[in-house]
Amino acid sequence: MVETAAQPVNIVLSGLGGQGILFMTKLLAQAALGKGFEVMGAETHGMAQRGGSVVSHLRLGPVRSSLVPEGKAHFLLALDESEGYRTLPFLRPEGRFYLDAPNGDVRPEVQAYLDRLGAVCRAFPAQRTAMDLGAPLSTNLALLGFFSAFESAPIGHADLRATIEAASPERLRGTNLKVFDAGYLKGLEAYA
Repeated sequence: MVETAAQPVNIVLSGLGGQGILFMTKLLAQAALGKGFEVMGAETHGMAQRGGSVVSHLRLGPVRSSLVPEGKAHFLLALDESEGYRTLPFLRPEGRFYLDAPNGDVRPEVQAYLDRLGAVCRAFPAQRTAMDLGAPLSTNLALLGFFSAFESAPIGHADLRATIEAASPERLRGTNLKVFDAGYLKGLEAYA
């Protein structure tokens, strides 16, 4: 989908306060910087309130604004199903939508919309995966691992894993990598 650092790559992440949207954004940005990308980002909506809506914009490459325009996101990652559906207008035609969905599916009316858009949705129970590993606060890393099973451009699995390893405090490093790897393996299994 995206070939070079010269092309802008737009990523929107959405969820609720306390789910780790900003940490996911930080990891993606650090991995992109490590690959030589120019990086711009912004967070919008109720970040100060735990449980409030959080939307984070991350733009890689030559861009002039930190906000992703509607209909221009190559990737949309959502840690909350409702928030993911609410931010769907950011997704571009043929974009990729990664969703933490308890049952691993999207609503039929949402799938119909994605089909008309030519977009691909990959949903899986990220929260359940993290909880099964005893790390319910690491749902964000499960979804990021899942995402990394499919997308190598602009940032691949190895880049993200190395960034998580470097950015995680020592006491959380093993758990963070275990959850990330579990999400990655779920992606390989689900869509192999």
